[in-house]
Amino acid sequence: MGGMAMGGDAGGAMAPDRIERIADKNYRLQELSYPSAPASNQAETSMEMEMGMSDMSILANQNQVQAGRESKPRSVRDMAVVNKSKRQPRVRGNGAIAWESKMSDMMGESMEMEMVDEMTVAGTDRRFEREVDFGMRPSPTGDRFEPIHDNPFFRVTQAPLSTFSIDVDTAAYSKVRMYLMQHQMLPNPNAVRIEELLNYFDYDYAPPTDEHPFAAAMQVADCPWNSKHRLARIGIQGKVVDQDRPPSNLVFLLDVSGSMNRPNKLPLVIEGMKMLVDQLSENDSVGIVVYAGAAGMVLDSTSGDRKKSIIDSLDRLKAGGSTNGAQGIQLAYNLARDHFITGGTNRVILCTDGDFNVGVTGTDQLVDLAAENAKGNIFLTVLGFGTGNLNDAMMEQISNKGNGNYAFIDSPDEARKVLVDQMQGTLVTIAKDVKIQVEFNPAEVSAYRLIGYENRVMAAEDFADDKKDAGEIGAGHTVTALYELVPADASDDELVDDDAAGGIKLRYQEKLRQRDGAGNGELLTLKLRYKQPTGTKSTLLEFPIKDDGKTFSQADQDFQFAASVASFGMLLRNSPHKGDANFDSVEELATAGAQGDKSGYRHEFVQMVQQAKKLSGQ
Repeated sequence: MGGMAMGGDAGGAMAPDRIERIADKNYRLQELSYPSAPASNQAETSMEMEMGMSDMSILANQNQVQAGRESKPRSVRDMAVVNKSKRQPRVRGNGAIAWESKMSDMMGESMEMEMVDEMTVAGTDRRFEREVDFGMRPSPTGDRFEPIHDNPFFRVTQAPLSTFSIDVDTAAYSKVRMYLMQHQMLPNPNAVRIEELLNYFDYDYAPPTDEHPFAAAMQVADCPWNSKHRLARIGIQGKVVDQDRPPSNLVFLLDVSGSMNRPNKLPLVIEGMKMLVDQLSENDSVGIVVYAGAAGMVLDSTSGDRKKSIIDSLDRLKAGGSTNGAQGIQLAYNLARDHFITGGTNRVILCTDGDFNVGVTGTDQLVDLAAENAKGNIFLTVLGFGTGNLNDAMMEQISNKGNGNYAFIDSPDEARKVLVDQMQGTLVTIAKDVKIQVEFNPAEVSAYRLIGYENRVMAAEDFADDKKDAGEIGAGHTVTALYELVPADASDDELVDDDAAGGIKLRYQEKLRQRDGAGNGELLTLKLRYKQPTGTKSTLLEFPIKDDGKTFSQADQDFQFAASVASFGMLLRNSPHKGDANFDSVEELATAGAQGDKSGYRHEFVQMVQQAKKLSGQ
């Protein structure tokens, strides 16, 4: 890995257009435009692609990625005009009416696009969905997930920068585990957020040795599911705080509505909160707020060494009534503010199935409420419980905007992992608004794809904008991201357009020619921005790296295990980019990566792979 450099960067704004492109069998990108896109923002109507990749079926230009996932997507109805004559109705196993539109002869095979009845994902806009072909059954009735669309490949000459917010949530992993191991069924593809599968595990990255709250660990090796590609890993290791952690002002916000009256809901909530109470001391305080049809304070802020009082209050809780979650959240924030500890941890811990059905129920309003309180340095942890009406989409969003984290508790063991083993990471934030921006060198990389983080993608110019919110990292947390890379073709001399980077000065390219630095052998440069937990101004770190030509077998054990997890996620999602991956190869890689696993989590992952293979019939 190259040395670290500090410095600033220039930013410029570019109005993103609303263009999406689909590659035909000749790799020519056919443009599909949003109706509202102004003509001045339209990109070139076509571009020849000569990458020799069977799985690069969908690509996008820089303007599309900079638009991120904030814009409402073009509907499937608009896409279906490609071939109306072949559209025909059918009924899925869950009774939802689907309309199938086949696009033949694209990349040598057909692609299916479906319009799905909105009742399958209440309150969300169903987008283009690729049906799983290995027997996926519907998720438990009522669970709601935000649609996920795999990140496409981007040409480096068209999109030299990849920018996203970090994510330390782990809810998707335990949710997938529950589907496979408890419900004996394959998960809803929209429940599979690959970055949360990756970040469920600890990796042996070197900790920081300087004044910064984390260190970077990068490595490049062969891609196991596509032999023509390379795989780049970006790892971040957060510092571990001293045993004498800062005092904590905690408010337990507990859902006691009727929907929580299940063995895997309120009883598990109470058990988990007792585990956390056992870890607290006289320097900590706990208040308890509950909500059902109305919200109320069960326990005012109480010293952590008065464990019997806190536990007795938990034992008296009973479930019943409708769910006015927003009223409870506001009351919990008020209690936390009344007992605010300057220089300490101030956090609301929300335990719920997310079924808010009284009062403020709109996700946007709840997100605004969490974001506003986060500005006052009162952060939010969201713990999800149960199935049947889990509003995963809402809980992920409010935790993101509440400067917090989101975990799903499916067992007492998971409660212990989150609230005991990882208590410092769950409660103590070491950096906030952590953003990653990767600049790729066109002399070394032709195209790239970020695996996962679909709902964390940011505009390139947002990287240097300290007003833009991003993810938080807790004490001792590791963050892992993977990029699939297409090595540069020596005959590819297309150069970057001025607008491709949104006006940002690049390290490797400029108009009409590559910069001198492009020939230095660097593969990419990792840029990180972060703020101190109560800070307002970000700090910039830079880490360039060269590809030293490692084979996959020469990569470290953590690299290989992370690759197996990413492969598993792509298989569960039936990703168009899964390449040669199959459950047998994933099991082989995961088994090797689980050697020496003291926690047991990696061995458990191997069992999940075996179960998915069995359920898929492969």
